[in-house]
Amino acid sequence: MGLQMSASPRDVVEAFGAAWAAHDLDAAMALITDDCVFDATGPPPDGARHSGPEEIRQAWRAIFDDPGSRFEPEETFEAADRVVQLWRYSWEGGHVRGVDVFKVRDGLVAEKLSYVKG
Repeated sequence: MGLQMSASPRDVVEAFGAAWAAHDLDAAMALITDDCVFDATGPPPDGARHSGPEEIRQAWRAIFDDPGSRFEPEETFEAADRVVQLWRYSWEGGHVRGVDVFKVRDGLVAEKLSYVKG
């Protein structure tokens, strides 16, 4: 079950980001739809598409399992059911900056399309 139906798409994405920051994969998974699509940043040039909870959990597992990594939102803005979030993802020895374009449906993330500065 997602957040309250009255939660704004931005509220949903901020709760989702808090789960990432806490390295809580189960909490993040609880905030996606059963038909969620995640477009990863790699491999170049177009990234890999992951559909549904099983594929997405596998794609995210290594990120959540790395206690030295850190996700930090830089700016977040909302337009109807879409949320755009600029972020910085850091790990021991480096970082990358990027942007996610989310689609929120019924209090859950239905799409997470990720892009990085290359």
